[in-house]
Amino acid sequence: MHGERTFAERAKLAVKVHHFGSGQSQEKAAEVAVEALDSSDNGLLDLEDLFKLMEENDEKEKLKDLRQAFGMHDEDGCGFITPKGLKKMLKNLGESKSIDECKVMIKHFDINGDGVLSFEEFRVMMK
Repeated sequence: MHGERTFAERAKLAVKVHHFGSGQSQEKAAEVAVEALDSSDNGLLDLEDLFKLMEENDEKEKLKDLRQAFGMHDEDGCGFITPKGLKKMLKNLGESKSIDECKVMIKHFDINGDGVLSFEEFRVMMK
């Protein structure tokens, strides 16, 4: 098996080995890349291997977008979405909610009960 590295990490490692590699030929670099990406350990890349690489990159993009959206709600940069921050964001989106209504909205996804949403709680909410 390929250890704890993700599929995309193995691909990046293979590219780095070639790029910074000790004068490897292109053929050797290709062998290293195939070995890093080959999930079936048959020495070949198949469509599933390529799809897996694309899906992992897609997930990274989704996570990046989610962090950006979270940051828009985290009005004071404290690392949490507060009822006040949610109220302000909703107002900017044309939705008028009271602080109490925002507290209720947050409470539905507030796993640890601290009255605010962490990024992980926000991620659960957005699924």
